[in-house]
Amino acid sequence: MRYIRYAFLGGLAVVLIAVALANRDIVTLTLLPGAVSDLLGLNHAIQLPLFAVIFIAIVFGVIIGFVWEWLREHRHRADKTKAQKELHKSQREVRRLKGREAEKKDEVLTLLDEAS
Repeated sequence: MRYIRYAFLGGLAVVLIAVALANRDIVTLTLLPGAVSDLLGLNHAIQLPLFAVIFIAIVFGVIIGFVWEWLREHRHRADKTKAQKELHKSQREVRRLKGREAEKKDEVLTLLDEAS
């Protein structure tokens, strides 16, 4: 399994290097379209190689996907926590009732019940 992972990571590295070498041209990224940026006075622009823009977009997409899933699964985590609390409460109640029942029984019978 380890070799499959290494082969996959090696192949991914080759693909990423090929994309980076094929897209080395400098591109200009602007914050807003020209008319809107002139209106608002926000004329921010940055020049980066195209492969950097592609890789940054992929990383942001993955991060947004992880956050989206984490927020979407919040209800499931809350339900699980609630179920665990109720399970522990029920287990405490069973132990308490067994203890109360054990007071009424003979000591030998109590030991046999605890062993089973």
